[in-house]
Amino acid sequence: MTQTPQTPETPQIDTSKPHPARLYDWYLGGKDNYPPDEELGRQLTAFAPVIPVMARMNRAFTLRATRRLAGLGIRQFLDIGTGIPTEPNLHQAAQRISPDARVVYCDNDPVVLAHAQALLTGTPEGALGYVQADARETGRILEEAAGILDFAQPVALSLNALLHFLTDEDGAYELVAELTARLAPGSYLVVSHLTPDFHPEEASRKVHEMYRAGGVTMEMRTRERFARFFDGLELVSPGIVAAEEWHPELGEPVAGQDGVHSGAYAGVGRKG
Repeated sequence: MTQTPQTPETPQIDTSKPHPARLYDWYLGGKDNYPPDEELGRQLTAFAPVIPVMARMNRAFTLRATRRLAGLGIRQFLDIGTGIPTEPNLHQAAQRISPDARVVYCDNDPVVLAHAQALLTGTPEGALGYVQADARETGRILEEAAGILDFAQPVALSLNALLHFLTDEDGAYELVAELTARLAPGSYLVVSHLTPDFHPEEASRKVHEMYRAGGVTMEMRTRERFARFFDGLELVSPGIVAAEEWHPELGEPVAGQDGVHSGAYAGVGRKG
């Protein structure tokens, strides 16, 4: 079962400035990006050539966490800030363990919408859906996702490599609180987030400035600020760690990651 995007028409793609989903696609070697995305990507990788490897390390965490939760019996997943499809997608990781898994993706980039059909190819036993919305439109996301997901039952909510594009003033913490408030007991929150903690202050500031100069909001958070996203939830083992340190035994290492730090915190919290 699949659900097509619930939009009256395809939104206009703004190709005049970078978008996080397309920039991430460029890091991963994809082709669904535009000159402004590539320009900012080249500037950033000229300063820090390991950024594409760091992006893949974050992606690897997402897949490990998905497999882990599917193995624990979670059958429903809501992935906000999906990004342009890459192989394997989150639903593929979940449905390889649980063919009946139900997954809803959400992103605000029309390029992702254009590729939604690739996201909506899964197992006959499962169900897939896509919501075209900004992450801050929590009510709309939950309303449309309810066409696929039963929010009376546990859901794994994934907000990976998303929240560092939202400032405190944008309501990043309120967004997470609103979403988790709707989740049933036994649900999980999965988050990865860029941090300045593992790199020299000057380097972190430079990356931050380059994103901002390129028109992309960037809010790298310290461990203390990252931990606030899990307020009211029980952190599961191993707690808050670097993305590559979260159950590395669940997935093969990323090519080129030896000696590289992801520069991101990762954590999974359970709602009691």
